[in-house]
Amino acid sequence: MEKVISMKDIRKWYQVGENRLEVLKSISLDVVEGEYLAILGPSGSGKSTLMNIIGCMDHFQEGTYWLTGQPVHELNDAQLTHLRNQQIGFIFQKYHLIQKYDVLQNTMMPLLIRGMSRKQAAEISMEKLTMLEMGERVHHKPNELSGGQQQRVAIARALVGQPKLLLADEPTGALDSATGKEVLKLFSQLHKMGNTIVMITHDLKVASYAERVIKIVDGELYENETFDSETVTVCKEG
Repeated sequence: MEKVISMKDIRKWYQVGENRLEVLKSISLDVVEGEYLAILGPSGSGKSTLMNIIGCMDHFQEGTYWLTGQPVHELNDAQLTHLRNQQIGFIFQKYHLIQKYDVLQNTMMPLLIRGMSRKQAAEISMEKLTMLEMGERVHHKPNELSGGQQQRVAIARALVGQPKLLLADEPTGALDSATGKEVLKLFSQLHKMGNTIVMITHDLKVASYAERVIKIVDGELYENETFDSETVTVCKEG
């Protein structure tokens, strides 16, 4: 299996006066094509920082990171921006839809940024929106949609560029329980279709939908950690 993500000994810290605040401590992580991984951790665990590094939105001081074969640790900001647009589909807790644009326009945005024609971008976007049961709402604005519908649009926007990685940050965090379950079932369907998914969450129930769960605690990764009443073998990553 091809490695979509290959991280080795990633360290991230902030200098606070004379003190160094370590946020990530020698993180090593591999994610292969077609995998569905959840990274589980409480607030302050380092999971948001790790997500930003996985998504090529933040820098790190030490270690190596290869994303779809590209050496992230060697790229400048312009190259990172290009890599994000080409290889990663982002799905955020708050959807990040542009309020003045309708559903179709929001979904087309990553393709237009690539320089694709509006006609071709619209055709591809309509295909994804129809697949996600949003084909009849393409001319609605985000404020005319429910939370679950907005998240479906956000997922369609993430999928249009055929990314190698879907990176989801608390994708059900702004949804009620029933709608959240619908979105998680949709993620399971996307996984069955062959998509590689990395989901960041603080919620064990949400994480349990993934095929593999890694816990992050104080900037360190632990795989197969004991979760609540479930006792499994402990195996520290790296």
